[in-house]
Amino acid sequence: MSSATRLLAIVKKEVRQLRRDRLTFAMIFGLPIIQILMFGYAINTDVRNLKTAVVNQAGTHLSRQFIAELRETQVVNIIATADTPAALEAMLRRGEISIGVHIPRDFDRRVVDRDRAAVHLLVDGSDPTILVVANQLRSMPIRFDVTVPPPAKQSLVEIRPFYNPERRTPVNIVPGLMGIILLMTMMLFTAVAIVRERERGNLELLINTPVSSTELMVGKVAPYIVIGLVQLAIILVVGQLLFDVPVRGSIVDLYIAGSAFIAANLALGLLISTAVHTQFQAMQMTVFILMPSILLSGFMFPFDGMPVAAQYLGEILPTTHFIRLTRGIMLRGAEIGELMPELYYLIGFALIAMTIAALRFTKRLD
Repeated sequence: MSSATRLLAIVKKEVRQLRRDRLTFAMIFGLPIIQILMFGYAINTDVRNLKTAVVNQAGTHLSRQFIAELRETQVVNIIATADTPAALEAMLRRGEISIGVHIPRDFDRRVVDRDRAAVHLLVDGSDPTILVVANQLRSMPIRFDVTVPPPAKQSLVEIRPFYNPERRTPVNIVPGLMGIILLMTMMLFTAVAIVRERERGNLELLINTPVSSTELMVGKVAPYIVIGLVQLAIILVVGQLLFDVPVRGSIVDLYIAGSAFIAANLALGLLISTAVHTQFQAMQMTVFILMPSILLSGFMFPFDGMPVAAQYLGEILPTTHFIRLTRGIMLRGAEIGELMPELYYLIGFALIAMTIAALRFTKRLD
């Protein structure tokens, strides 16, 4: 038999094996398509539709005209109105808006005199990209239908950045990175742990035991809950010592949020373990979920600036909700009670994923 014949035989064997491995075969086509869609469509650096609330204390024709001009930029999406600047600050703290617009009572006089800024933009500085967009709004041309003086030294709009006025990147990155690290480790460790037992034949030993499927699954993931909490503490300590990342809220609230997120990822890992047969497939599935979690969760790009379809997908991912919790608690000083919808989602996701995994999991060998 010639070398070419032997080589061809090996190639044919490998192709047949790939055809039988449906997950790997799907990854060959799925990963490039998904990445192209995410980078080319979902990821939009030209930020639009940032959630915005307005306090219009002037209530004049000029102030309403300014708001109309603001809408036309399509940079902001005015979703609410409020009565006082304090109400805007509360909405920023809860993460309900990214920008608050305060128009004072003497807006018309300020527009004419230009001795003081006529509009105050309260900006969530926990995301530096939003600050960049706010600076663009400050220089936008306003076409008032009355005669106003040319621009003076004092700008029409004043930016008031909250939570990260120094615009330090680590302050924004570390709370988000906390979610990415926990996602990767918890999901991968759990999925691989179950599959490894199956590959080594250890599950055979459990077939004749009284241990239920649920007990087996909970017992396998329990140690990883402790590992996840330890990782959370390590990230907090390193972030504080090396990058001076603040924790303005309660550390207890942060650990409550972290526990819910760890539970969601462990349940997701268990669910993956019921769908794959090898450790390699488990790692493939982890990468498959990790990439959207990085790009569509608001970790790298403002969530509001993404297309609607990408936002729907991002809302499914537990990382999206955990990043909102960490940035809210650590940077904005929000209490866990102000962020309960995000916490409820993580708890619900964990329960649903664990239930599905338990129903799919059996102690018999495939």
